[in-house]
Amino acid sequence: MRVRGIISLLFLISVLLEFNVVYSYTRPPPRKNIFTPLSDDDDASSPQQVRVSQVGKDRMRISWFTIYPTPATVQYGLTPSANSFNATGVIDSYHYMFYYSGPVHNVIVGPLKPNTVYYYRMGDCTKVYNFKTPPSHFPIKFAVVGDLGQTEYTKTTLQHISDPGYDMLLLAGDLSYADTIQEQWESFGRLIEPLASQRPWMVTTGDHDIEKITFFHRRSFTAYNTRWLMPFNESGSNSNQYYSFEVAGVHIIMLGSYTDFDSNSNQYKWLQGDLNKVDRKNTPWLVVMFHAPWYNSNTLHQGEYASVEMKAILEDMLYKARVDIVISAHIHAYERFTRVYKEKANKCGPVYITIGDGGNRDDFNPYFMDPPPDISFFRERSFGHGTLEVTNATHALWTWIRNHDDKPVTTESLWLTSLSSDSACNGN
Repeated sequence: MRVRGIISLLFLISVLLEFNVVYSYTRPPPRKNIFTPLSDDDDASSPQQVRVSQVGKDRMRISWFTIYPTPATVQYGLTPSANSFNATGVIDSYHYMFYYSGPVHNVIVGPLKPNTVYYYRMGDCTKVYNFKTPPSHFPIKFAVVGDLGQTEYTKTTLQHISDPGYDMLLLAGDLSYADTIQEQWESFGRLIEPLASQRPWMVTTGDHDIEKITFFHRRSFTAYNTRWLMPFNESGSNSNQYYSFEVAGVHIIMLGSYTDFDSNSNQYKWLQGDLNKVDRKNTPWLVVMFHAPWYNSNTLHQGEYASVEMKAILEDMLYKARVDIVISAHIHAYERFTRVYKEKANKCGPVYITIGDGGNRDDFNPYFMDPPPDISFFRERSFGHGTLEVTNATHALWTWIRNHDDKPVTTESLWLTSLSSDSACNGN
């Protein structure tokens, strides 16, 4: 009887996924911000806010802050002694009004073996950290999150991400919710360090990452551009706001919703060139990420320029390239659309996913329009994160994991098929 009940439940779930689903879920109230202080063990030369990101196929960038200048050097190796190899990088910093960031260290290490744990030490510090490189072939598992912030929900979401393990984290903008308060960028860096120092984090910008004060500070992404250096140069981009990279058979494109994207812009021209260079034989999966969603059935953020105009200008390009998945954030709730093009279901269009509910501080309680549009297949007003497990060249498992009363609850899981393997969408 128990086996029969499980089979019946799985059948019911598979049937529900074929239709528009809005689960009756009562969204919990917002939780307070948590600001992570310096450890009592830290001194002026101790690395803090440590994180790694991918640079090319076999290199990693290690980034960290110190209070006072220390050498931008890293010792690393395959054993805890971390003394087999040495690398030297650069030191940067920035000012924002009366704030000074202190030294920002960036060191690229490699070449590295795939799917391998490396141990490393930074500057003059004796403390040993470790990170694991992503695999070079399928399978690979991505943790996916947006609008992370630094609340008590953020803390449990990060715990849920960490517990089962992942190879790389993708963040669709709105990182720290510092909103020009620079010390909160520092707190955010310390909060995520236990995860970000062990796996590569690849991110793009959101509206809360903009730092602009009229008449006083006109640069829009001052903190982000210094603190979160992404591999834009390596992908032929001239801006840290948009770039691409490849990992284990997946080509990932990060775009900037709040950076010029019109047909005369550098971002538009770069995207054209990047898509033209994609070889679906080598990277059968094509994923695009940006902050402001093009498809959204929530009552919030309707008609915004960053969504409406960007969609009008770039949707054709993504459709013709047979992008498999488009991931956005901004809406503080979860929603998955079917494959879509020009507002209609289209088997050759991308699956659109909104995941802007990692743990943000806003007390908005976003409600969905009723009834849902025909193209919206699952939506839920909750906090949480997603995982994308790409098992091979044709199939990937997408899972949405709700952060429910500090427990991870899977409320949607479905298999996706790459458009690169669909002859009907490729003129074969």
